[in-house]
Amino acid sequence: MSTQPDQGPDQRLSLDTAAARNLATTTKTPPQMREISPRWLLRVLPWVDVTGGVYRVNRRLTYAVGGGRVSFSNTGSRVRVVPPSLTELPPLHGLDDDRVLDTLAGLFEQREFERGDTIVRAGRPADELVLIARGKATKLQAGRYGDRVVLGSLAGGDHAGSDQAGSDQAGSGPPAGGAVWEYTLEAGTACTVLALPWEEFHAVASQSPALREHLARYRARRAAPQNKWGEAAIVTAAGHRGETTLPGTFADYDPGPREYELSVSQTVLRVHTRVSDLYNQPMDQQEQQLRLTIQAVRESQERELVNNPDFGLLHQAHPGQRVYTRTGPPGPDDLDELLCRRKRSRFFLAHPRAIAAFHRECSARGVYPDSAEVEGSWVTAWRGVPILPCDKIPITRAGTSSILVLRTGEEDQGVVGLFQKGVPGEREPGLSVKFTGIDARAVASYQVSAYYSVAVLVPDALGVLEDVEVAR
Repeated sequence: MSTQPDQGPDQRLSLDTAAARNLATTTKTPPQMREISPRWLLRVLPWVDVTGGVYRVNRRLTYAVGGGRVSFSNTGSRVRVVPPSLTELPPLHGLDDDRVLDTLAGLFEQREFERGDTIVRAGRPADELVLIARGKATKLQAGRYGDRVVLGSLAGGDHAGSDQAGSDQAGSGPPAGGAVWEYTLEAGTACTVLALPWEEFHAVASQSPALREHLARYRARRAAPQNKWGEAAIVTAAGHRGETTLPGTFADYDPGPREYELSVSQTVLRVHTRVSDLYNQPMDQQEQQLRLTIQAVRESQERELVNNPDFGLLHQAHPGQRVYTRTGPPGPDDLDELLCRRKRSRFFLAHPRAIAAFHRECSARGVYPDSAEVEGSWVTAWRGVPILPCDKIPITRAGTSSILVLRTGEEDQGVVGLFQKGVPGEREPGLSVKFTGIDARAVASYQVSAYYSVAVLVPDALGVLEDVEVAR
């Protein structure tokens, strides 16, 4: 006769899993974090040890200065030039006279253009300075066979016709000699343009000794022997025969070379000693906390290398190395435009959404991009140059971004990362962890610091494709 009790429908016959886990050691992962990205920029940049904390980039003397972008302010629909930003125009670069700059800023006339309108026309008198305040305009020229040739684009802050400010007639009337526009400027989008007639500019110059002297120095710099990059020329003789007297020359240096000081990303990690004493098995709590904190500091480092207003790559690009897309989304011809402006391009850097937009353009044209292997990973490439993803490149509210292309290394006069080896408490190259003590609450503190910067040795080492539409 069985002595086992009757088994109801909800009665267990064995130990359940919840109770069993009390005696079992779980298989667990280290703490995970979504912020960790591939950080390709930190991986592929060549890094230079800056033992003194400062890195000086010496260059040949360059006469062509300025050429940056003018800034604007607006009150309602009224747009005005920010006076100090007029010094970004090459003829006014270095002018230190706020009164003159304010006067010139007040003389600009605002004009509105719709898409397809002509802003200036080739062959017409170049009798004014043109600033693009909003929108994008295309520079066009008649081709040899009657077609239209696209020379490039201008966008917000760019300017056209500034060379006439340094004419020999400055201060005594409009430029002589019938200077004309060499290209047509056509509005690619709705554009707001500010124009300053040279007649009014020269009238201000005639009343300002400071501006007249500044323009005279500008004309002297333009007249000095220089190569096509604006550097002081090294005169040579070639193709001669016999006992020709050879020219004497020397390589002049830039008297004010740029110096890069190492920047820093820092934080203080706090860990209660009770946690590190009692809950340190099987994983070291302090090490896991440091690991995650170091990852966050490295993410901050890459973000600063791209976006910092002083040394970030997006802000260091020379105006002559900034180009715009032809139609909005990034296409093969846009990346070709970037590549043709430099030799030995090592890699592109783009937001993942910009890479997706490039793939869409390639698919629409029936073009297939390349692939390249970088450190064991396969990435998209164009013309053999890898396109590396970087989510630190911002996307604007308008759905636009930028694509960078870099030549790297000191040997190739490229872009180099800067750091310092052997900093106190070094845990990784250029990154230190220092124990700073335990406070009265039994909380231990650790200072985590990463020291870094990035330098562009010559302007054509870095190029930027701007206003890339990623949302279309």
